[in-house]
Amino acid sequence: MEWRYASGRTKFLFITMMLFNILETSFRTRLVTTCLVMLSLNVVGQDISADEHFKNARTAAFENDNYIEAIRLSKLALARNPGYTEIQVFLGRVYFWNKQEDSCLLVLKSAVEKEPAYEEATIALADVEYFGDRFSSALYYLEAGLKYHPNSPELKLRKAKSLAGLKRYTEAARLTDSLLKADPKNINARSLANMINDYSAVNKIGISYDRTGFDKQFADPWQLVSVDYTRQAAAGSLTGRINYARRHQSSGVQVELDAYPRISKTFYAYTNLGYSADMPVFPKFRAGFSLYANLPRSFEADAGFRYLNFDNDTWMYTLSLGKYYKNFWFNGRTYLTPANSRISQSYTLTGRYYLGGADDYISVFGGRGISPDDRILAVQLNNSYKLISSRLGAGYKFTVGKLNIFNFSASFENVEYLPKTTGNQLTLSAGYQRRF
Repeated sequence: MEWRYASGRTKFLFITMMLFNILETSFRTRLVTTCLVMLSLNVVGQDISADEHFKNARTAAFENDNYIEAIRLSKLALARNPGYTEIQVFLGRVYFWNKQEDSCLLVLKSAVEKEPAYEEATIALADVEYFGDRFSSALYYLEAGLKYHPNSPELKLRKAKSLAGLKRYTEAARLTDSLLKADPKNINARSLANMINDYSAVNKIGISYDRTGFDKQFADPWQLVSVDYTRQAAAGSLTGRINYARRHQSSGVQVELDAYPRISKTFYAYTNLGYSADMPVFPKFRAGFSLYANLPRSFEADAGFRYLNFDNDTWMYTLSLGKYYKNFWFNGRTYLTPANSRISQSYTLTGRYYLGGADDYISVFGGRGISPDDRILAVQLNNSYKLISSRLGAGYKFTVGKLNIFNFSASFENVEYLPKTTGNQLTLSAGYQRRF
């Protein structure tokens, strides 16, 4: 039947059927397409590699601090590749960070047993045992690892720490000495060597002499002699000191007590108390406190206060930031003194270059203002006129036979001790300490 002779009803039915067929075809196409997409996505998900899961796990741990997700992804990675020891070690570390120590030890011990020559597995397991104060166990794994890597500085450094934890200081000192001879830039070994020296020789006596000459301000030089005794204890060090000074054509004696209590592996403190009946040679009272923090990337910082009492109270607040870099140590310190609705400031910059051990270095320093920690010049803070000064100096500290420590320094200071009136000062210092 030709289209032009068809009835209206026939034409309507024909058009309706055509539209239905088109819609049905479109629906089937969309359904098939959707199924194919879902299938392809499922296949892609199944084909994610162990490396990709590992990468995502590291992102979850290091960038998002999401240890639960990092553990889940690490397990997926190990399911894809059970022999991937690097991922297994990472999983053990994440368990430790998430305070799941039992799971951590289970995973890391399995990694070490499976691949005893894999250094990172030994390091990770030894670290967990060390931080748990299980020094003998840490030492066992480290010695096993050193059989495969006898020259590894990382394993040797951890072995020295474990030996020190077991109070086997002589053996620990030998290891740190060998590390520093091989690499004088090893700041971690230098720091450990210093700690071992303090622990191995629990007693230390010292004597020092300082002399300051003036070209204008005073006719006679200032002199200071200090004698001190330090005792190293489990909680930290304690130092008693007697200072004798002659200045202002008078002499006086001051007694002091310093303490460096350890709070944790990250924090320790400095405290100081002093008394003298001989003003103005010394302040009547002095005190100080600082909280120190060992920060990541070889940074360290502290904050605290200093107090001096002559006729009036003087409070100063101090901040400092230090950084170890290769053989160098840099430190910037400021003292802030509130007075009369204003804050006076002083600054000191110090740099050291280590020649070997922790007590072998050359130093340079400079700054503006007077430091309350300077035993010989701090009395200049007892002045109605706020002294303006600039300072530059250098020093040399070295050991002889490990137990004998010598230091020498010199500094030049230009001081405006009266308005528009300046004078120069030269300070020479020498000291000796004996450990026993």
